[in-house]
Amino acid sequence: MSVLKRILHVEDDFDIQEITKLALETFGNFELCQCSNGQDALDQVHGFDPDLFLLDEMMPGMSGSEVLIKLRLIPQFSSTPAVFMTAKPISDSQPLGLNPSGHGFIAKPFNPISLADQITEIWQAIVR
Repeated sequence: MSVLKRILHVEDDFDIQEITKLALETFGNFELCQCSNGQDALDQVHGFDPDLFLLDEMMPGMSGSEVLIKLRLIPQFSSTPAVFMTAKPISDSQPLGLNPSGHGFIAKPFNPISLADQITEIWQAIVR
C-alpha cells in the first residue's frame, strides 16, 4: 500500500485554509501545499508532486471540479486521487454529488480533529 504524505489543498477561504493546515499537519502529520485558487494550484502542482488533491468545490473563477479536470490533463497527475470539500448538499443517490472523477468528499463544516482520519479512510479505500 502506498503512503499518503503530500496533499495539495485548494481552498479560497483563508480561515478554512488555516484550520485545515493545523488539522492535517498536527493530527495527520501530512505535508500540505495550500493554494487559494485553481490557477495557483496549476502553477504549484509540479514543484510539490502531491499524493492527493483536496479541493474546495465552490470557489470563484474555477470550481474544484474544473481544477481537477485541468489537473487531470497533466499526464503525471492524471490518476492522482482527489477528495472534495464542500458545503454543497450531497445527495444520497450520487454520494459525491460532484465530479465523478473525485474519490470522496468531506462536508463543511468539518471536524478539525477527525479531518486527518477522514482523509486517511478515503485514501485507504482508494489504494486497496
